[in-house]
Amino acid sequence: MKKRTHITFIGLNFYPESTAIGLYSTQLAQYLEDHNIQLDIITAFPYYPQWKIAKEYQNKKSYLKEELGTINVYRYKQYVPKNPTFFKRIIHILSFTWGSFWNLWKIKECDIVISIVPFTSSTLLGYIQKRRFNATSWIHIQDFEFDAAFQSGLTKSGEEKGGMVYRLLMWIEKSLFSKADKVSTISHTMIKKLEKKTTAPTYFLPNWIDEKQIDPAFAKAHPYLKSSKFKILYSGNIGDKQDWEFFIKFARAIDTERFEIIIVGDGSKRVWLEEAIAAYSNITMYAPVAYEELSDLLCSADVHILFQKPEVLDTVMPSKILGMMASAKPSIITGHAQSEVATVMSKSQGGYYSSEKEVNTVVNQLEKLVNSPDIAKEMGAEARQYVVSNFAKNQILDAFLEQLMQL
Repeated sequence: MKKRTHITFIGLNFYPESTAIGLYSTQLAQYLEDHNIQLDIITAFPYYPQWKIAKEYQNKKSYLKEELGTINVYRYKQYVPKNPTFFKRIIHILSFTWGSFWNLWKIKECDIVISIVPFTSSTLLGYIQKRRFNATSWIHIQDFEFDAAFQSGLTKSGEEKGGMVYRLLMWIEKSLFSKADKVSTISHTMIKKLEKKTTAPTYFLPNWIDEKQIDPAFAKAHPYLKSSKFKILYSGNIGDKQDWEFFIKFARAIDTERFEIIIVGDGSKRVWLEEAIAAYSNITMYAPVAYEELSDLLCSADVHILFQKPEVLDTVMPSKILGMMASAKPSIITGHAQSEVATVMSKSQGGYYSSEKEVNTVVNQLEKLVNSPDIAKEMGAEARQYVVSNFAKNQILDAFLEQLMQL
């Protein structure tokens, strides 16, 4: 009888987190479970995107074992800062790493270890597991956390002025990445960056969309988006990589009688944003919705917006755009001219993308969508067609499993 494959999966974010990395890690683990693979998950207590331990976990002991189907989940109650500055994030990382190190020893069998970045320290835990069991190692990078911290302004000095700290972090990162048998990441621009950070073989493993889950053909009007105004939706993390100062300029420039802005999300900038929009009668903010509601939410918008900081180029590929596009509604996005998102928007023709920080440009794009509903509808259809053709869940994960089993 063929021996069942055992995988140790190490990552900060996992079920019941239903956004961003937590969602993709959970779906990947459940896909592997469906293919008769035994999984042991080393993870944290759920806290994202609220930056607060989930209420149902707050009174739990520091170490917790759960079962999700046949998946074993080993959790450690990590330190979570209320105000996640750069140095508090470092403590956050060290806390998770220390607690997860002890959870490793509860696992008695491992053929493959998969480490999810962030955190980069997950790769150190993965290397320990690799050495313990002579296992195969795969590192998957959702976000170059060190680069992103410098680019998005979490530190006082930028990437070019990072000095000794920056060089030390880059050395640590390359040393750890190069110990894997394969390293993957989620965009082509990130692959180019990754090739400078590791001597291991690389693999393009983008995030995916479940086109049956986000489907305008079956979506109902969501209660957050039932007004008669033209509805502008931002749904996702309210964090440091988005350009919220530009968002405020945009909100100030549009007609409050014609347009309504709905923000659905949470994150480290939420309190700041709540204070900044307090005087705007046409902006409402809600906590993240359950994953089961996401299709109704996204498909009820007239247009999606995403304003990225232009200096954040090749450190992250925001997965939220896949859901935006799958909703068959156009998007208005700003960011770096050479980002992966710019390429996706250009190829799909699913909306507007601009790299200059000009509010008038974005307002004019919005007016075009309002005044030309046929064009808006066509853009939305093109957006959905593109993501279904290029980012369908089973297509991506089937190819990944084939690669994994070849190692």
